[in-house]
Amino acid sequence: MHELTQLIKSDMKPALGVTEPGAIAFAVSTAKSYLTGDVKKVLLRLNSGMYKNAFTCGIPGSSHVGNIYAAALGAVAGRPEKGLESLADVTEADNAAAERMVAAGMVEAKMTEITSRIFIEATVTTESGEAVVTIRDSHTNIVRITVNGETVLSKEEETAGEAETKPLIHSYTLEQIYEYIDTVDVEEIRFIGDAFRMNYELFEEGLNSPRTTYARYLLKKNGGEIISKDEQKTASLLCNAAIEARVIGLDKPAMSITGSGAHGIIATLPLYAVAKVNGLSDEKLLRATALSYLVCMYIKEYSGKLSAFCGCGIAAGSGMACGLVYLKDGTVDMMAKTINNMASSLTGMICDGGNKGCTMKGIAAVDCAFQSVDFAMQGIFIDNVHGINGMTPEDTMRNMGFIASPGMVGTEKVIVEIMENK
Repeated sequence: MHELTQLIKSDMKPALGVTEPGAIAFAVSTAKSYLTGDVKKVLLRLNSGMYKNAFTCGIPGSSHVGNIYAAALGAVAGRPEKGLESLADVTEADNAAAERMVAAGMVEAKMTEITSRIFIEATVTTESGEAVVTIRDSHTNIVRITVNGETVLSKEEETAGEAETKPLIHSYTLEQIYEYIDTVDVEEIRFIGDAFRMNYELFEEGLNSPRTTYARYLLKKNGGEIISKDEQKTASLLCNAAIEARVIGLDKPAMSITGSGAHGIIATLPLYAVAKVNGLSDEKLLRATALSYLVCMYIKEYSGKLSAFCGCGIAAGSGMACGLVYLKDGTVDMMAKTINNMASSLTGMICDGGNKGCTMKGIAAVDCAFQSVDFAMQGIFIDNVHGINGMTPEDTMRNMGFIASPGMVGTEKVIVEIMENK
């Protein structure tokens, strides 16, 4: 198996609801699993991106939102063996128990620092003692567990002092990524089809739910058809009905990429829409999606997992735009020009948490991607000498990431302050 295939396969993960509440519930439920007796206290310490993204985010199986309720539900109903789907089995009784915990002041969430590096520390106290679970860098990467002061797991010591290594994806140029996706045995990437099945089911959940609003209007704009003759409207419908379903907490998972369900949705469903509208082969779609994923990963490795800019629109949107060029039989040069157009337009769009605003950001990303591709394939693009565009597509993608981290650290602080002062 090619190392880029392995990279994609290891990164794709089902996520129920937005990944940040899921990760919080996973951390809390893991800590609780080491204890017995009733929960007396839950304390969360979160980095800014984690704190912000879950701040008003919907939670699957619940009408509640946010960090506090994600933690409370993790304590009463979380199943850590399910990872980011740890809240898959929440009941009304569980919701009532979580409400009692929150009302009693038993759950607290604090922001530790402004950083794009994922950090969760969940401390659970019960009648039998205290357990602390620490997660770093990815949503389910537990690096330390202590129970009543005794360390039962520690990965931090194993990695302490190691030099930071170059991400695998940064060893490739855009042209090399294209060569890989165009020549890899299609059977090797057949597993990517799982993302379409999962994300399409989430789309259907959004379309059928009385709680969604954007989904039904996007259907109306598409002439009342799920797959119409209009590529862009069909793409926007499938993509953004799924995003809306996800952020309000409907009970279907998304296939995440780079730790985000919305990234995974934007990277896949618009391409699926274009393939269906035009009757393109499954093989063509799988190859385009592999390209979409890898370009998204390239940018995200620079920007960080959770930052002040909207990685869904900027990183996943740029990946999806390159996938569109591939579906339209475009060249690598056209993809590079598309990246320039995306970099000169969407870069800087803020992330103010996982909420219904993600739907509007998804709409903007789809529209911008289609326009960027259309212009680029006509030879119309923002030249390399302008703005943050680099002399190569790799430079441009790096610069897009740098705008987020370290570029928007101050912006992140202001966003969190605005949210907390409402």
